Amino acid sequence: MVALLLVLLLALLLFGAGFALKALWWVAVIVLVFWLVGFVARATDGAGSRSRWYRW
Repeated sequence: MVALLLVLLLALLLFGAGFALKALWWVAVIVLVFWLVGFVARATDGAGSRSRWYRW
């Protein structure tokens, strides 16, 4: 009985980890898209300044 509960607990943990990792991949893709858009927008502003578009 204890082994069955441990297997079920392990299955729940792995399911949760898989969901979290997939969600983190989507967050990483969204952040990358925003970074690329900001980089391209800054590179094509025509101001000729050498400042960075981000502030960190």
